[in-house]
Amino acid sequence: MAEPRWLTANQQHAWRAYMDGHLRLMTALNRQLQRDSELSLPEYRILVLLSEAPDRSLRMSELADGVLSSRSRLTHQIRRLEAQRMVRRNTCLEDGRGVVAELTDEGMARLKAAAPGHVAEVHRDFIDLLTPAQLAVITEVFARVDAELARRAC
Repeated sequence: MAEPRWLTANQQHAWRAYMDGHLRLMTALNRQLQRDSELSLPEYRILVLLSEAPDRSLRMSELADGVLSSRSRLTHQIRRLEAQRMVRRNTCLEDGRGVVAELTDEGMARLKAAAPGHVAEVHRDFIDLLTPAQLAVITEVFARVDAELARRAC
């Protein structure tokens, strides 16, 4: 068996800084949304994607891909949002087989109420800590990582 390619000290430092920073950031953003809007970060992300879609609706499969979630996990999240009247599910009119998630007026109102606080937190805990050059590097790096992992998943 071949020896593993262990991380160098610099690689280990970079990896741990990313892991710790990412976890702390996502925890802070989730905490703020829960406290101020009674939404989780995954729920907020679902509402955002639906709000940006034509007719504020997406097929469940497209929504799962958009939020990087399994279909079963998304179904549980959509049920919770339906119970709060923020989302409703309908049969897809195009083929009659698929299911479409649609953002309701209540969901749009909750999203609009949550967005200012969330964006302020994103600025405070991420955007405002970095220079434009650092933001450009982060964009380039994670677009590359995302594209490669998406390519491999196909």
